[in-house]
Amino acid sequence: MAKTKRIITVLLRLLALGATLSATVVMVTSHDSAEVLNLKFSAKYSNSPTFKYYVIAEAIAAGYSLIVLFLSSKSLVWRLIVILDVVIAMLLTSSISAALAEAQIGKKGNSHAGWLPICGQVPKFCDHVTGALIAGFAAAILYLVLNLYSLHAVLSPLFPVKP
Repeated sequence: MAKTKRIITVLLRLLALGATLSATVVMVTSHDSAEVLNLKFSAKYSNSPTFKYYVIAEAIAAGYSLIVLFLSSKSLVWRLIVILDVVIAMLLTSSISAALAEAQIGKKGNSHAGWLPICGQVPKFCDHVTGALIAGFAAAILYLVLNLYSLHAVLSPLFPVKP
């Protein structure tokens, strides 16, 4: 039973590592340029503090996932890891929320503020951002499942089921 729990935990962590790593790589490689009225402008993730925060948060989550994969499940640090999993899940959620709001403005604009949508001019950039956000959502969902599973594994010895 303990071996099955460890396999499931490692599998969830590997999937989360893949999702956070792919979200980081896709966002970092997102760039496009367009020419409007003989003015050339470029769109890249580093132009927006929100997208920078997203990349940093995803990279932190990827690094954390990689480090935790090499820790022993029998160590005393494991309860701290459960708490850190919750912190990483909250970090991912906040970065995705911020990046999604920025992406929505890029796609639809904001007529009240006079901001025009840019995805018509730089579709490659918008497609990359969309892909990064999808991978980020997958990572956040995987961390949610991992949190629920870890909490169950940690708390089940405290509350034994009576027949």
